[in-house]
Amino acid sequence: MWAPTRNSSQPSNKKLQKQGSALLGVLVVRQDLKMKAGKIASQCAHAATGIYAELMHSDRSLLREWEDCGQPKIVVSCRNQQEMNKLRDAAEDIGLPTFVVADAGRTQVSAGSKTVLAIGPGPKVVVDSVTGKLNLL
Repeated sequence: MWAPTRNSSQPSNKKLQKQGSALLGVLVVRQDLKMKAGKIASQCAHAATGIYAELMHSDRSLLREWEDCGQPKIVVSCRNQQEMNKLRDAAEDIGLPTFVVADAGRTQVSAGSKTVLAIGPGPKVVVDSVTGKLNLL
């Protein structure tokens, strides 16, 4: 998860906001879990509401700006947990907020499985530097 405190070498969210006009959020779905469409939709909803709740507490101005531009978001896929971890680390290293959904394990996947990673919102160019090579779902 995203922590609002960063060391001085990492840009603040306010600096990130000024680097681009359009904000973007990305939901990254693990493909190795072989989730069905309904499960993916549910997990993406958890990721979107999770990052929203995090921002309500940590960065309301970023949340407000994202709301003002219509909360744009896309859904992409990654291969597995290792790739998801690398994406999360890369996003956090440049100051982007992240949120990881851990499944309850009641239906298709094991309890605690990390299913979807939310990255952003952040300036599209910054978010794309982390997720731009991933395939749309």
